[in-house]
Amino acid sequence: MQTNDIVIERPSDLTAEWLAATIGAPVTGFSIDRIGTGQMSECYRIGLTYGDGDDGPASVVLKVAATDPTSRQTGLALGLYEREVKFYSDVAPGLGGPIAECYHTAYDPETGVFALLLDDAAPAEVGNEILGATIDDAVLALTQLGRLHAPVIGSESLSDAEWLTRPAPLNQALVGQLWAGFADRYGDAITPNQRLVCERLVAGFDAYLAEESGSDRVKGLVHGDYRLDNMLFGRPGSRRDLTVVDWQTVTWGPAMTDVAYFIGCAVGIEDRRARYDDLLRAYHQGLGPDSPLTLDDVRDGVRRQSFAGVMMAVVSSMLVERTDRGDRMFLTMLDRHTSHVLDTAALDLLPTGEAPPALTPDPADEGAHAPGDEALWNESWYWDFADLSQGVGGWIRLGLVPNQNVAWINALVCGPDMPTVALVNFEVPLPADPTVARADGAELRHGAITPLQSYRVEVRGAAEEYDDPSDLLLDEPGRPVELTMDLTWTSVGIPYAYRITSRYEIPCTITGTVTIGDRVCQFEAIPGQRDHSYGVRDWWSMDWVWSALHLEDGTHLHGVDLRIPGIEPISVGYVQRSGEPVIETTAVTAQARFADNHLPATTSIVYEPGPVQTTVDIRGHAPVRLIGPDGQISLFPRAWVGVETTDGRTGVGWVEWNRNL
Repeated sequence: MQTNDIVIERPSDLTAEWLAATIGAPVTGFSIDRIGTGQMSECYRIGLTYGDGDDGPASVVLKVAATDPTSRQTGLALGLYEREVKFYSDVAPGLGGPIAECYHTAYDPETGVFALLLDDAAPAEVGNEILGATIDDAVLALTQLGRLHAPVIGSESLSDAEWLTRPAPLNQALVGQLWAGFADRYGDAITPNQRLVCERLVAGFDAYLAEESGSDRVKGLVHGDYRLDNMLFGRPGSRRDLTVVDWQTVTWGPAMTDVAYFIGCAVGIEDRRARYDDLLRAYHQGLGPDSPLTLDDVRDGVRRQSFAGVMMAVVSSMLVERTDRGDRMFLTMLDRHTSHVLDTAALDLLPTGEAPPALTPDPADEGAHAPGDEALWNESWYWDFADLSQGVGGWIRLGLVPNQNVAWINALVCGPDMPTVALVNFEVPLPADPTVARADGAELRHGAITPLQSYRVEVRGAAEEYDDPSDLLLDEPGRPVELTMDLTWTSVGIPYAYRITSRYEIPCTITGTVTIGDRVCQFEAIPGQRDHSYGVRDWWSMDWVWSALHLEDGTHLHGVDLRIPGIEPISVGYVQRSGEPVIETTAVTAQARFADNHLPATTSIVYEPGPVQTTVDIRGHAPVRLIGPDGQISLFPRAWVGVETTDGRTGVGWVEWNRNL
């Protein structure tokens, strides 16, 4: 193997020969020390040694993808790895300013494996966002930022780079949810002025983003997290006065974003107020004499982008693991950035926004979609029903996993006075026609009669019945029984598309028959739900509680209380009242207690705004056991339930609990 053909995934892959060829210096040996505490990536200082009389850098820094598979999948899915690698390979060579020299870049979009070999800024000292910067250090950081920005402000080539211009997954609904969590967490620590700024920003967030992305706004390179904790200030022996690291959030956007973000928080409030003009002037001078921007242009852009730091304080705090230092840092950020907004009268610039209307799916999305390349790319159609009068409920799911050449058929029926009946096959051959899936002893057919309005599903095959439904979680066999379903779902609510992923949900009524052995159940317009989801779906990286409930007064409730390790809960959902527009939830909170057999015993769910507080009474269990491609196990209890709200309304629906072992 040639030296240049070596794939560097971990520091153990390094060789002296590879380092010598890559750095262009006669390396004879090296040492490895972990530095930093990053979660999405890992950094190592590589100490270098040379033969007698030879010379080269004393050390370099190797940055690679996280070892943890969840962190790595997140970094890959969010495009963080691709952005940083392409920044160093495609953009950084044409820039000036505070950027490390890059000796090597590599990235595999299939696996997320990437490597950067950078010069070492040691013995530079990292900044401290909580303590703040001296005015001299702040002037240095802004001058160097101007040098970095100058060559590319308004660049047409970068504005067309797909990897740099992907839209951020932030919108008014999601920011509103995160602000609700932030406000609940920090409570009285948030001052009335800080609360005013945040609530005004949330109320007009979508309109604000639309204004700032307009063609009349000057665009430029945006680091995305240009703060002191990502800055290494030079000391005697350092290669440069300042080195800015962590370019995984680099984007193309409003040119003054980084300037506003840095000025708003890098120095204390009183120092910023006293030296504000000096700080703006430092950046403008860094742009050089040929800059198309005047100092007034800089001042106006910074004023409009002063909200960037407010948004970062709220969003970041809810998406990372909570720590004492983090709490101090985020409250410091909130204090300084909201003061910046108020001092510049930036609130006067905010459009008066209303809550955006809920999204609806495109009828064309009822069909199958072209799969992505990811191993866990999945397309799933789901249907459920529940009949209180007959004491019968059921659910069906067809899942296509094209990059594993397999499909899933799940069809289960249960109730309080009957065994749980399960047709469960996770090894169905991937069908050429996604509307017809077949395996030995099972067939599922489905298709829209009228897209988004009516949908028919037929299932037949050899199922098993269980007196104890928890046996399904243990992969135990049941008694054989034939199962046939022929059901049609008719929409009675407004189809609802998620903002944060490719998925939609529709409240329905269900008509048709279910036959279990010799028992035939006939249904006429009973309540239920259907959904359709497509994209990377990793059941084994997070837990959640999903619910779709239907009240007798015509109200439909849907929500997901999502729990991702290391970050605050995230939720999505709606409250649909009969004859009224869809209200998107700002929070969905589920509390559950489980029995020793891993089945849920009690659950309550609260949907905000309202709140609508519900308690569910489990009528039938229909769980499955999910095994991942690497042997991961998730227990997936599902149950149809009766439901009662605290204001006395009743209804029925389904709830699922994804629980990773």
